[in-house]
This record gives sequence, structure tokens and C-alpha cells, in this order.
Amino acid sequence: MHTTEEATTDRAPAALPRTPGTTRRTDLRGGVYALAMRLHFYAGVFIGPFLLVASVTGALYAISPTIESIVSRDLLTVASNGMPKSLSEQVDAAVASRPNLSLVAVAPAADRDDTTRVLFEDPALEQFERRAVFVDPYTARPVGDSVVYGSSGALPLRTWIDRLHRDLHLGEPGRIYSEIAASWLWIVALVGALLWVRRVRGRRTRNSWWWLLAADRSRRGRGRTLNWHGAVGMWVLGLALLLSATGMTWSTYAGANVAALRQQLNWTTPAVSTELPTAAARGHDSQSDRREGNHTAPTPADPITQLDQVYAVARAEGIAQASEITVPTAPREAFTVKERRVPGSYTVDALAVDGETGTVTDRLPYADWPLMAKLANWGIQFHMGLMFGLLNQLVLLAAMIGLITVIVRGYLLWWRRRPTRGTSGFALGRAPRRGALRTISAPRAVPLLIVAAAVGWFVPLVGATLLVFLAVDILIGLVGRVRGRRHRSRLGDPRRSEDLEPVVPRGHE
Repeated sequence: MHTTEEATTDRAPAALPRTPGTTRRTDLRGGVYALAMRLHFYAGVFIGPFLLVASVTGALYAISPTIESIVSRDLLTVASNGMPKSLSEQVDAAVASRPNLSLVAVAPAADRDDTTRVLFEDPALEQFERRAVFVDPYTARPVGDSVVYGSSGALPLRTWIDRLHRDLHLGEPGRIYSEIAASWLWIVALVGALLWVRRVRGRRTRNSWWWLLAADRSRRGRGRTLNWHGAVGMWVLGLALLLSATGMTWSTYAGANVAALRQQLNWTTPAVSTELPTAAARGHDSQSDRREGNHTAPTPADPITQLDQVYAVARAEGIAQASEITVPTAPREAFTVKERRVPGSYTVDALAVDGETGTVTDRLPYADWPLMAKLANWGIQFHMGLMFGLLNQLVLLAAMIGLITVIVRGYLLWWRRRPTRGTSGFALGRAPRRGALRTISAPRAVPLLIVAAAVGWFVPLVGATLLVFLAVDILIGLVGRVRGRRHRSRLGDPRRSEDLEPVVPRGHE
């Protein structure tokens, strides 16, 4: 939410006589503005709780990588002492500590004080979870083990915070909350920006947009709250749009449509091929094998013994930052070496390496990714607080705090619109006046309805909640008509009931 008009929304101004200089363009702008006001109001009131919870949990999620690095320091770091052991020795030690689990990947120590992660498939774990044994690279001794989650290898604390932000630990039903928040955030933000620009454009100078970002601190009461609501909303607008777009890619319903669109437009994330070439292509003399009577396939080598060569090839090919080596699970597969998502990394180069010969069988430099795939990767990495390290996390934390204040001020504005005279008991804030869509001509209203239908189809939870808003709006209108008829019958007034909508005094400024 960004703004709620202060003087003009308590009651729509009376229609002015049309003059020769008046154009339909003015009517269109006024109608669109009134429609945007009502949409912003309903979205703010009903979607605000979802956005508030997402902002609070998002603030915690933003700094979770730093929290993890402090809490899990004993697992993640060691004292550098001498020369590290070979990677195969480190993996052998980890495998010996978990003999009943299948080795799936290795993440070599990236810095001198980092531990090496040896990753296993554990049938007792959930999807996207793996068992990690952390090994001291200088002694080749395990220092501990833990469950890690996802492509970033989040440890249990960060995973717990991640799930709190994603589904409130309620499972798939809980994801509805986060999808509603992500799906509506960009709409509320853009509509709020439109309202705020219209409100402050009269006080900005010709060559300056500073007024969009500056609150008018000379105002008092509700006016002051409104100014801070709009200004802070503009401060966080860009990040809100980015977080909304990246958040929808993780969602259930909108995420499926996003994935289908990316597939159709060839914006998907590419991957290296792990298929090894045939024996003839690898240089084996199959005819001599037949002359010697060797008709059986050669015994596959232990993949652990091939790790040192694979790692050396990857470093020689330019993968020098933190990486993860995926161990092949079938005889005709190559090792995959892929750069990890860690703070300060902006590329995800990948290689496929034949463990037996050390030959690079496929490569995928990040420069070859489609542009939209790159932007999606950068956006997700920024959303996770991993792109710029601590600076990234502090920016996200500040944005979430700003968004929280915007939402709270929005509810405060609604509260201050409640009737203060002539009412008894508890009263809620007044909604902007109905009928905005009727003020827009049909040729101009139809495109708006088509856009709304398209957005509602592509982002299903937006469509569902829009129908709820419409039902609530119709109900409010029916209640208003019934009250108007009662008021007319008491006063004997022949006017239409909708013209008798009582004026509700605003709260003190």
C-alpha cells in the first residue's frame, strides 16, 4: 500500500458541468484514479496481513546467511594449518563415517579456512535435502555433519527461517499465504505509486522528482501519516517489485505459469550434458579388444579416486570459485562441476568431465545463458541475500523494515477514516466511494477488464481474490442501498437511495 487520498476520498466531489474545453481524457484519468484508489484500498485492507507477515519473516530471512555463518561457525570453518590433503582423502574420510549412504556430490573448500562438504543421499530426508559431512581439509577428518537444503546448501537454522518465510511451517497449504503476498505486492506497489505521483505532482518543481521521495513534514495528524506512507513506499518500490517477481517463481500456481512461459520463450536455465561419448570416440581400440577376447565391459573405476583429476581439470578450465562436483551415478555419465551460489559470485559456469580420461566432454559458460535466465538467477540470488554478501542482506533488511512501516501506516490511515461523530460503538474506516468503473466509457473500460482478466488468469490467486473483492464490493453496495431506502422512507425524500450515502466526517488532521 502506498497512499489513500485524504480529502477527496471521503466523498467523491460533485460532478462539474462540462465546458467546451473539457475532454474525455480528463474523465478517463479521474475514473482510472478512482478505480485505482478503490483497488488499492481493498488490496491494502485484505492483503495487508499477508504482506505484513511476509515482510516480518522476510526481514529475518534476509539476514539468515549471516546468522548461519555465526551459529554454525564450528561446522563451516577450521584453522588453516599447512597444506590441505587431497580431495579424495577428504572424501574417503567422510564416506567412512557414513558407510551406509550413497555419495552424490562434493563441495571442496573454497577458502583457506573453509571446510569441505561431502554430500550424501539419505532416504530418511525430505525432497531437496541431503546429508553433509564437513571435513577439515588439512587433517582429512570430519568435524561434524548436518542436513543441508537446496542449491545454496542451507543449514537447519537457515532452512527453518526459509520455511517460515515460505509457508509458515504449514506445508503446501501454507504456501498460499506467501503466494498471495508475492502475487499482490507488485500490484499494490504500482497502484500506490500511481496514486502518490498524482498526489504530489502539483508540488514538485519542473526539473525535480525529489517530492516523490520526500515526505511533507509540515503536515500534522493524518496528513503527516499519509506523506510518510507514500514517500517510504516510493523508497522501497524497486525492491518490492523485484522481490515480488522472484517470489512468484517459487510459488505453486503462478510459478507453474511462469515456468511454462519461460519454457515457451526459451528462458529456462540450461544445463551441461553428462552423457559420455562412445568408447570409439574416446580412443579405445575396440577391434583389439575383440582379438584379445575381451567381450565384457571394463570394470568402472572408483569415482572417489577420480575426484582429484576432475577437480584439477575444473580449476584449469577457470572454475576457481566455490563449486560443487556431482558424482556420476551411472557407468556412462560424466562428473559435473558447477559454481555454487555464494556471496560475491555472479556466474554459474559449469563443466562435464570424463573421470577416466580427464577430458572435458561439455561446457556451459555463464555467458551462454539466455539473458532472461541470467536475470532470473541474479534476482533469486539477490532475494536470498547471497549476491553481495552482508551488504545485500542489509539492503533487504532495510527494505523489509520500510515495507512494514508502509503497511502499518496504511492501516493507521484506514483507522483515521472511521466515523468520529454520529456513531455508536465500534466503527471501521470508510472505503473510497463506489462507481468508479461507471465513470469510464465502455471503449476504455473494456481494455482494463481484459488486462484484469489476463492478470487473474496468469496469477490465479490474484484472480480469486479479485472476485472476493468484487463480492465484498457488491455486498457493501447492497447494504448501502438498503440503508438509503430506509433513510428515504423516514425523510420522505424521493431521491435515489445511492444519492443518500451519508457523509462520514474524517478524523482530526
